[in-house]
Amino acid sequence: MTPELDAALTWAAGVLMVVGSALSLGAAFGILRFPDLLTRMHAATKPQVLGSLMLLTAVGLQLRTWALVPVLVVAWIFQLLTVPVSAHMLGRSGYRTKHLDKARLSVDELEDVVARVERGGPDGTHGGGAADGAAGTGHDGGASPRA
Repeated sequence: MTPELDAALTWAAGVLMVVGSALSLGAAFGILRFPDLLTRMHAATKPQVLGSLMLLTAVGLQLRTWALVPVLVVAWIFQLLTVPVSAHMLGRSGYRTKHLDKARLSVDELEDVVARVERGGPDGTHGGGAADGAAGTGHDGGASPRA
C-alpha cells in the first residue's frame, strides 16, 4: 500500500469516527433535551444507526484486515434489526401506559384501534383475534391447568 493511500484511509477513518461520534453525542443530547417519550425515542434511534455504521466503518478502515469485515457487518446488521424493534416497543409501551403527550401527535393512527378494543371488538364481543390467546378460544396461551 502506498503511503498516500495509507494516509487517505487514516484520514477517512478519522472523519468517520468524528462524524459518527457527533451523531451519537447528538442522540444523547436529544434524549436529555426533548420533552416527551416519542421525540426522545426518535432522537435515540435515528442517529444511532448511522453513527454506529460510521464508527464500524472507521474501525474497518483503520485496522485494514479482511478478517474483521464479517464481524463488523454482523454487528451492524444486529443494530439494524434491534434498534427499530426497541423503538417500536418503547413507543408501544408509552402509548399503552399513556406516557406521551397526545397534543404533540399530528396523526394518531392507533386511536381507532384502541377505541375498538375498549368497546369490545368489531362485533361487540371481547376481541376474538390472535392477540387474545389461542384464537379467541378463551385460553390465554399459558400452561394447561391440568398439567
